[in-house]
Amino acid sequence: MNIEQIYTGCLAQGAYYIHSQGEAVIIDPLREVQPYLDRLAKDGVTLKYIFETHFHADFVSGHLDLSKKTGAPIVYGPTANPDFECVIAEDNQEFKIGNITLKVLHTPGHTMESTCYLLLDEQGNPHSLFSGDTLFLGDVGRPDLAQKAVDMTQEQLAGMLFDSLMNKIMPLPNEVMVYPAHGAGSACGKNMMKETMDSLGHQKEMNYALNQPSKESFIEAVLDGLLPPPAYFPMNVAMNKKGYKSFDDVLNNGMRSLSVEEFEVAAESMEAVMLDTRSPADFAKGHIPRSINIGIDGQFAPWVGSVIGDVKTPILLITPEGREEEVVTRLSRVGFDNLMGHLQGGFAGWIAAGKEVDTVNRISAETFASEVNIGTSIVVDVRKESEYRAEHVEDAYNKPLDFINDWFAGVDNDGEFYMHCAGGYRSMIAASILKARGIHNFKEVEGGFGAIAKTSAPRTDFVCQSKLVKS
Repeated sequence: MNIEQIYTGCLAQGAYYIHSQGEAVIIDPLREVQPYLDRLAKDGVTLKYIFETHFHADFVSGHLDLSKKTGAPIVYGPTANPDFECVIAEDNQEFKIGNITLKVLHTPGHTMESTCYLLLDEQGNPHSLFSGDTLFLGDVGRPDLAQKAVDMTQEQLAGMLFDSLMNKIMPLPNEVMVYPAHGAGSACGKNMMKETMDSLGHQKEMNYALNQPSKESFIEAVLDGLLPPPAYFPMNVAMNKKGYKSFDDVLNNGMRSLSVEEFEVAAESMEAVMLDTRSPADFAKGHIPRSINIGIDGQFAPWVGSVIGDVKTPILLITPEGREEEVVTRLSRVGFDNLMGHLQGGFAGWIAAGKEVDTVNRISAETFASEVNIGTSIVVDVRKESEYRAEHVEDAYNKPLDFINDWFAGVDNDGEFYMHCAGGYRSMIAASILKARGIHNFKEVEGGFGAIAKTSAPRTDFVCQSKLVKS
């Protein structure tokens, strides 16, 4: 028996490849399936099943393409009702793979069809739990994503999640290893550990959600501080449930090389978003006017999903040289399939054509500290509320990037303000969005709060509630 966790940091997502005696399964595969096909061929094993823990909201699974290319059936837990052929398993149903077994544990709460898969070893003993979004390390899945679909409140779903955890998972042996679908950084939970696997016994000891004295306290604890889900989540659920175009087609479209003239025509005629995936530093020095910067070297795909939102949005790409395919692949993982192509030669090609260029007024943390006047200067902190609460520039306003589409309209075009995040990645996203919408009267701080904290700029732990964005 071999268990391999295939972890994708950008999405904080874990897929699982398991094989035994020439047969294999893959749990929660990513959108691009060629790496799985290569691995199956290398190991000389046959894919017997593709297991899905639920209809994912934060990424588009590769289950359909993988099934078409291998013939392996897709397996969902009870109550799932997708628009394609698959196996709907019964609670406690067992599937043999070589000389091991995967047992279905229906665990509704995160979503109604949420299911964990318990691996039984060659002797039939519980060995590993592939817990999907039901149980994370240090947390549990958010219980608010299925509200509209099932006409239930998040409190009711949280209560259902409590029952699933107490009745299906807590009775399992402490030595069972937990392999969740996500880790720290995912929006599917709020308190996940940085580790990506752990023993169930340790989780029973330290996971706050598993140590509540009652169902009522569990519901209160799990819902406390839960932020609204990113805008793209319902669209990814729909794609996973109803189907989507082949990744091969998405890749072919995104890899189309457009001349500067073709790029300009497409941007105007299709009202496409011009997505610049270069580094924040390069974008600040020069970029195509009205383009949006979300750097490929960061949590690229989730931020595209959060700030662009609609997966059907037509997108034109400006990428670092040689990274076009990587950009397209990572966009497809969150369902952004409407790719019109990429700019031939990237930003350098735009410059060579003598086209107009814009810049961002980026200043150092030292310059910020020397210029800012607490009580007079306006400082906008685009970090998450929890980061802001921990420590922030005195009198700064908290405007998380997650909600920029709500708060940008209230930004005053008169007077100057400063803007920062933790390290400069998110604040450049915010800067590009503001500039694309005609707001230019700001200075963005290079290095963010991490750099500011090393200067003399006044900082405080105090939080003025009126300056927090309400969720």
